[in-house]
Amino acid sequence: MFRVSLLDIQRASLVCREVASCVVLPGEEGEFSVLDFHQPIVSCLKEGVVKIDEKQPVPIKRGIARMEGNELFILVEQ
Repeated sequence: MFRVSLLDIQRASLVCREVASCVVLPGEEGEFSVLDFHQPIVSCLKEGVVKIDEKQPVPIKRGIARMEGNELFILVEQ
């Protein structure tokens, strides 16, 4: 399990803060999954949905995701 923080940069608000085992992100070259202890990564996100485990998907217009130290930070425009 790892920590996930999803922030809306337009509203300067926290959309959710969760502990997850899998997050699926809409990368520029297709969807990709982030799992526990994933290698550090920074990725641009395109329009699509962020899926955190089996919870309600969060639609986004674009964003940036960074995984480091078993914590995923996702900054998005909704």
